[in-house]
Amino acid sequence: MIQKNTQEECSNLTSPRNSSLPTLISEGPSEAFRTKINDEASFIIHASDPNAAFTAQLQEVISRYNELRDKLMPGAEAVMKRYFLSDAANQEDEVYATDECDCALSVIQQPPLDGTKVALWVYVLKGIKKQNCAQGMFRVSHGAYEHLWLAGETISSSNSKYQTTRLLEDYVMRLIENECTLKDNCVRTWFFVNDIDNNYEGVVKARNEVFVTQDLTANTHYISSTGIGGRVADSKVSVCMDAYAIKGLLPNQMTFLYALDHMNRTSEYGVSFERATQIDYGDRRHVFVSGTASIDNKGQVVYPHDIKRQVKRMWENVDAILNEAEMHFDDITFALVYLRDPADYAVVSTMFHEQFPHTPYVLLHAPVCRPGWLIEMECMAVKANHDERFPNF
Repeated sequence: MIQKNTQEECSNLTSPRNSSLPTLISEGPSEAFRTKINDEASFIIHASDPNAAFTAQLQEVISRYNELRDKLMPGAEAVMKRYFLSDAANQEDEVYATDECDCALSVIQQPPLDGTKVALWVYVLKGIKKQNCAQGMFRVSHGAYEHLWLAGETISSSNSKYQTTRLLEDYVMRLIENECTLKDNCVRTWFFVNDIDNNYEGVVKARNEVFVTQDLTANTHYISSTGIGGRVADSKVSVCMDAYAIKGLLPNQMTFLYALDHMNRTSEYGVSFERATQIDYGDRRHVFVSGTASIDNKGQVVYPHDIKRQVKRMWENVDAILNEAEMHFDDITFALVYLRDPADYAVVSTMFHEQFPHTPYVLLHAPVCRPGWLIEMECMAVKANHDERFPNF
């Protein structure tokens, strides 16, 4: 059965609803689709049978995505796909061989916690022209802008610091080749870190060092990001990177959200990313919320060892970020949720179902960068907006 969200209310932690209700269509417990504006949407697709072999689950996920896209977003094309796998070493090659998508494609071992072997996030757009720029970079032309998506970038040598340095330096050069810079055009990064408890420190040091060379400092700005546990099939790879940049942005079109009454600047505890990035267009606003955990404005873990209270504080922090952009939970188009301990799945699943009954999300096994954080979430939010300073999306 297809259900369309109209007036359902979330729990009392949700911000007041705005007058612009999203279009949401979900089919059964396995698929979800959300769009705020009819030329872009996000899909989260789950396998339905945890007892099926991986091949069957993968084929089901791909088929269901294609079916739902054609039915609900006819004419839309995939811009970015990310597969979440239970065992990359045995499954990654099959994904690349089976999915013939012409888009940025990321394949990460972050097991879905519903017991299945594969889940899929897809971001789609209408009215685009795509170009494969090679080496994982895709250029997507839409209106006055070119959207540059990088996916699945790895280097299998040395340690996490060296790999991160090389990944970022190579990315800087690719942006330059596309007449962009890391500082002015990069909107979002993802770092998937194998054995994050041991390798995250190297990622942090490398990012700090490279950012300084690109004039990304506490006095200018950083980049919204997620640094989370995850791996690819090659065990020598400590870090895998995805990234998103936009060519064609005007001055003041990209701004940053801080929610300083809830969280401090990340530079105060030695890391370099923004809490969220806001992109204003003539016809809409996009907000990319970084991986957000149960943290306070002193950079401390709030409610150690208490998963329920950490979930609520995490939601409070995300809500504060969105409020700064005059947005609310209703504006979230998808969320990725990372749990350190699979044993917390049941309680977190219940809480998310109650708080976000009609928002596409997936719960994944992926340790957060600090052991005390039991859970983290990231999301994208979209709302219609009129701003004559900038061309439409």
